[in-house]
Amino acid sequence: MKFPGRRKLKHYFPVSQPKPALPSFEVQPEKDTYIVGLDETIVDVVANISDQFLEKFKIQKGLSNLVDAATASAIYDELTAQECISDHFAGGTIGNTIHNYSVLADDKSVLLGVMSSNIKLGSPAYHYICHTSSKVDMNHLQAVEGDIGRGITLITPDGERTFAIAPGDMDDLDTHHIPENIIAGAAALVTCAYPLRHQTKPIKEAMVKALEYAHNHHVPAVLTLGTKHLVEEHKEELLELIKNYVNVLAMNELEAEALTGIKDPLEAASAMLDHVDLILLTAGADGMYLCGHTDDSVKRETTNPIKSASLADFNRWEFSRPMLQANCKNSIKVFSHIDPYLGGPEKIKNTNGAGDGALSALLHDISANHFHKESVPNSSKHAAPYLAYSSFAQICKYSNRVSYEILAQNASRLSKGLPEQEDSLEEAYWER
Repeated sequence: MKFPGRRKLKHYFPVSQPKPALPSFEVQPEKDTYIVGLDETIVDVVANISDQFLEKFKIQKGLSNLVDAATASAIYDELTAQECISDHFAGGTIGNTIHNYSVLADDKSVLLGVMSSNIKLGSPAYHYICHTSSKVDMNHLQAVEGDIGRGITLITPDGERTFAIAPGDMDDLDTHHIPENIIAGAAALVTCAYPLRHQTKPIKEAMVKALEYAHNHHVPAVLTLGTKHLVEEHKEELLELIKNYVNVLAMNELEAEALTGIKDPLEAASAMLDHVDLILLTAGADGMYLCGHTDDSVKRETTNPIKSASLADFNRWEFSRPMLQANCKNSIKVFSHIDPYLGGPEKIKNTNGAGDGALSALLHDISANHFHKESVPNSSKHAAPYLAYSSFAQICKYSNRVSYEILAQNASRLSKGLPEQEDSLEEAYWER
């Protein structure tokens, strides 16, 4: 694994040494540091159309319309013929997250999901692959005869956005395509709550099986909640899933309120820390919170200004490093908060993917800890069984910076690493 930060090395090829083997693009569990993501594979298509186009396909303007595969194909063919399509974006909250992780870490990740067995030039599956980092290992995807999901955004001359959603075969992922050995060797497994919407589809059982494998092999399991409405609809089932399998929970303030019934983000996070080990909570213009556990014996007090809100002096121990509650002899709850980087972008082009970007930074730090522990097991950095390499406060800074980069562009995925990526983690690697 390339440790966090872009290394400045002098490349040379000593003739006295044997030539190294060519790098493998497929993940090797016994050698590589990587994360695994399970997702509904979907492509977002953006097109500019007329009102007559909506009438032709009987699509209700300004709403999210669920369409069947035949209608979706007819819409897509018509858009292509009229050259109305302005953009294709590979989508999916977990697809975005592991792509961003591979861009930030410049290293491998594994995507579990479905992919069209027959990929045509210009097809949704083609665009999905083109817009996904080459570091993402897709060798474990399940082949399907139909299309992956398509989310078509139709923009009329008045600026109104109308959505035509075609699930395709994106929910046909089955348990036979969940590789236990790949999950067992991962630094983390990340998935989302969206499969709970499809109780009769194979992907729900596949997601649960992946979480079971992670739990059995002591691999940190990360879950994102999706949307407020999804949480409200499946609250009891979600809580049961979280209590049984989840270590890290990612959500926004609306989802947190829907899950706990508590409006205040800090109090909602504190309540959920009775069931999970770490929480990344994004709160829009109010910034983000990282909340978790550490052992009282290794807690570290912040040198930043002390903050109080619904919880007094809540950030006092934010220079501590996250730990699994089960690994703490005397666990304490730790809270850290950060305002939006530079106050947020001057102009926000797209809010999609900001939370996914923040989560990818957290996953990068978790995998960095995994890598360093494997490489330098006797380092003082591992005097306690920490979950992440950096402190709560430092992870907040990193996640915040990645979110800013997503908000400042017009796509939900990073196209490259941060402009001036800090090397603090990498430099600390050499400090034994």
